[in-house]
Formats: sequence, C-alpha cells, structure tokens
Amino acid sequence: MLQRSDTLADVFEVVKLAASQHVGRTRGGLMLALADLGNVPNGFFGAFHVVASNVIVMNKVPLARIRDTQPQLYKPYAFHVLLHEYLHTLGYVDEVRCRTLAYEVSRSLFGEDHLVTQIAADVSQFFPNLVYPDAAWQPAELTLDLVPGFDRGNAGYIA
Repeated sequence: MLQRSDTLADVFEVVKLAASQHVGRTRGGLMLALADLGNVPNGFFGAFHVVASNVIVMNKVPLARIRDTQPQLYKPYAFHVLLHEYLHTLGYVDEVRCRTLAYEVSRSLFGEDHLVTQIAADVSQFFPNLVYPDAAWQPAELTLDLVPGFDRGNAGYIA
C-alpha cells in the first residue's frame, strides 16, 4: 500500500489504517501543515503536534532534502513521521511510549527488515547529512503551508 502512495495524503491514509489495526483508535479532522522548523544541535525536528489541536506540522526542509537526495527513503520517512505524530493525536503523549508504539506498528505492518521499521528503530542512521553538529537555527517566523485534502476520511460530510 505504501509503495502505491503518491502524496503525503496517500501516505497518511496508510498511517491511519495501520494505527487503527494496531491500537484500535482513530481520529478524524486532522490537517497537515508544512513549515521550516529549523534544526537543533545534532538533530532536527521532523514534525510536531500541539496537544488539543487538529494540526500536525511537518518540517518541510528535511522532507524536501530526502525527496531530492534519497527518494527511496521519502515514503518510509514520511510514513514514520506521520505515524509518530498521528499517535500523539490519538492521546499517546509520552514521547518514549510514542516512539516504541510507532516501532511496534511499523514492525507489525511491514516486518522487521522494511525501511519503515528500520527508520522507526533508529532514524538517525539514515539521515546523517541532515544533522548539523553543534548548530541550532530557527526561522524568524513560522509560516504554515496547509496541505489540501490531507485527511480524506472526513471530507464526505462537508457540504
């Protein structure tokens, strides 16, 4: 299913199905915003979800660099980040528990050897070129670009 995904919205449909099957919970009405989230020393933020909101904000800079330099990792990376944040939206707010659960869902759906599962186990081994040692940078302002048609499962009832 993931290999047939063409857009982030397509990937998210796979995420929702996987989470529903594994944890038995779903949530609708979510939006995805892309933004430049900068970086932190020895890492970067892939995305975040503000508790009690309906928005997942995904860092567009690493997403674009992965798409351009390692296209075979784009969908597995997007799946991992969206799954992790979707689990937060389902109420799994503890970061360690959420990481563990994202790994378990990935392993259950794709198997131990799939790129999604390997990224869930240790994302840092795949993207060392996106990590800047001892450097931190944040944009002056946060500009959110909403992804149209992101959460398709909830569009049918809107007139």
